Amino acid sequence: MIPDALNMLARPDLDRPRMILGFTGWMDGGDVSTGTVNTLLSKLDAEVLADIRPEEFYIYGSPGSMETSALFRPHAAISEGLLQAYQPPVSRFYSCPDDRLILFEGREPNLHWPEYAECILTVAEEFGTEAIYFVGSVAGVVPHTRDPRLFASVSRPELHEQIERIGARPSDYEGPASFVTHLTHVAGEREIDLYSLVAEIPAYIRGTNPRCIEAMVRRLAAILGIQIENADLRAASDAFERKINQLATKREELG
Repeated sequence: MIPDALNMLARPDLDRPRMILGFTGWMDGGDVSTGTVNTLLSKLDAEVLADIRPEEFYIYGSPGSMETSALFRPHAAISEGLLQAYQPPVSRFYSCPDDRLILFEGREPNLHWPEYAECILTVAEEFGTEAIYFVGSVAGVVPHTRDPRLFASVSRPELHEQIERIGARPSDYEGPASFVTHLTHVAGEREIDLYSLVAEIPAYIRGTNPRCIEAMVRRLAAILGIQIENADLRAASDAFERKINQLATKREELG
């Protein structure tokens, strides 16, 4: 049964696709999660597949300071007194039949995690998805000059031996859970293969991190066996590293 919150927009012919998930919020430091999915969307032949209606999953009027409240509210644009755009949170699936992929980008839900997870897993089951891969990041004490280390957790014990095969290390963590942790738990109960791939990125760099996005795209493409033209990603990564090196040198001179 299709959940009421899930809006199916197309029924493409997909041959055991792999699903890639990216979320804003908890594990999107450096925009690695959403940046990876957006890069794939820009590089591959992707078409809209489905979306999740936002009304029951997000808090719009969060108490607290204006800065805190702004994180939860829909985005609006007003020009010369006229409302030009009003955009609530978007959670959308895309299909890439030639590469056997379903791509998803959304904001981590504030409410009703089980129902939101049901929407994602319904799409996975509807198209016979082979495996689900979440890509994200966590801040760590690592330099910006090397590829981020990749850590993985999985939904089923049978997948544990695959962690080393995909070039990752097993995750060790105890603390507040993300929505992806909930999704991993539910996927395991339904015997759906889910890999949570988390890059350890430099904690001292704020904002978008092109180097870590390029590294995640490259690693993910190798895992999935897809071809991604990455000359522009590599150039952006190198330029970003040079910029950080220059800033670091100036800081040493000031010290």
